[in-house]
Amino acid sequence: MYLFLALANLFWAGNYVFGEMVTREISPISLTFFRWAFAVLPLLAIAWLIERPDWRVALREWPVHLLQSALGLTGYTLLLYAALGLTGAVNAAVISAINPATIALAAAIFLHERLGWVQVLGLIVAFIGVTVVLTSGDVGQILEQGFGVGDLLVIGSVLAWTVYSLISRRLATPPITATAVQAVFAVATMVPVIAITGVSLPATGAGALGLAYIVIFPSMAGYALWNIGASKVGPARAGIFLNLLPVFTVIIALAFGATLEPPAVIGGALVIVGVYLTLHIRRSESGRADAASGLPVR
Repeated sequence: MYLFLALANLFWAGNYVFGEMVTREISPISLTFFRWAFAVLPLLAIAWLIERPDWRVALREWPVHLLQSALGLTGYTLLLYAALGLTGAVNAAVISAINPATIALAAAIFLHERLGWVQVLGLIVAFIGVTVVLTSGDVGQILEQGFGVGDLLVIGSVLAWTVYSLISRRLATPPITATAVQAVFAVATMVPVIAITGVSLPATGAGALGLAYIVIFPSMAGYALWNIGASKVGPARAGIFLNLLPVFTVIIALAFGATLEPPAVIGGALVIVGVYLTLHIRRSESGRADAASGLPVR
């Protein structure tokens, strides 16, 4: 089961690297639309095979699924893909790695879930790490130049996914089924958008392979593997594996010729340590903490 969780994060890491590559050839709108248009039917099949859902429950919750689709499938994905061409896969993955910590913080603020001192320390360390990445190690840069557009888009995607995660706790629909239903809404709501903006396909074989990877591995296989693994070991323990996401992203990016700056290394290490501390739960607190890890759409 641990292998399944590690593979899921490996596939999601590839979404950052291949997403950066594909958005050089097609727009983030086109990539988002094709990702869910090609994945929606296989997701429905995977949901039926693994979860055997009561589709009537999902239909009764359609208003929430529509909102979740706008937040997590179109909103999060559009923001992330728009950011990748501006800030790069490595920086985007390191900043996004703070998501479990932001979910825990939001749950404490809005759902009144208690944080222990270890979790508070983890939040502080994780946010320091992201600050190092955002400022390239020079905090004074914020006052002089402000944040980069790409970095702000990644932060926007983190916030969108944080809200998505809090709302998804209210759903009775199983997670893969919920993603499949929300993918249907994503495709339907994006049709009017692409009718105005138009769509484009990758112009090269590498771009087409990148799009195929994004559809098959992050969108379908990653979900199945994560849910199988998380169902066996529990969400809180599974959440620790999210620390592998920036590590895998760096490895894949380096393999494709990316360069790694010292602030990204230092900041990424701080984020990983901070998220680990945030998700470090005593056994007596594991029930409250399970929701903090969330299910990532990557």
